[in-house]
Amino acid sequence: MLETSPRLGAAYRLAMSSWFDYRASDYDQRAHRTDLRLDLQSLDLDDGSLDVLLTPHVLEHVPDTERALREIHRVLAPGGRMFLQVPVQQGRTAPPATPEFHGDATPVFWRFGPDLTGRLRELGFRARLLCTDRFHSLVASGAATWPEPPSPEIDVDSILAAAQAEDLFPIAGREISRRLGFQPEYMFLTWEARKAGPEGGAPGV
Repeated sequence: MLETSPRLGAAYRLAMSSWFDYRASDYDQRAHRTDLRLDLQSLDLDDGSLDVLLTPHVLEHVPDTERALREIHRVLAPGGRMFLQVPVQQGRTAPPATPEFHGDATPVFWRFGPDLTGRLRELGFRARLLCTDRFHSLVASGAATWPEPPSPEIDVDSILAAAQAEDLFPIAGREISRRLGFQPEYMFLTWEARKAGPEGGAPGV
């Protein structure tokens, strides 16, 4: 298992290493000190060498999304999985309208939308978007607006309009979402992207 730019500290990494054959990487070691230095656009890893890749809030900082995803697909073993988190801020993926930086002064190249599911499938992954029960229910019902006032920096209405219920896989009910703090639910979306196993098959859910 490889995790790119993990946000949590030494205790988390020690726990992960006790459970898995776990390594951590970062691009320039500036904001996250890790044991590997890797560029997602050109991974210095062998083909099929990873069973699991965790990449939390990194892809938005990578200039060439397609190149990075192709590299990830290459280094995953057949049947391997990527769990991908990015800020979902609008209905369709596009570059920021004005220069944008996150808290550690890292530039943002892409603002992603639910259409990332289709892009992952085009690149050979079997992809689905993991979400809460409530998010899935609102999309499936055709809700046009979020029931509570949304965060001003996120175009939640366009996210609801663009998301497809058949692409979503709910994994947390309301009580778990409340207890773990998965609220507002549109901020807690994760793509599960699997590389086809020996049986092959067309990319999809």
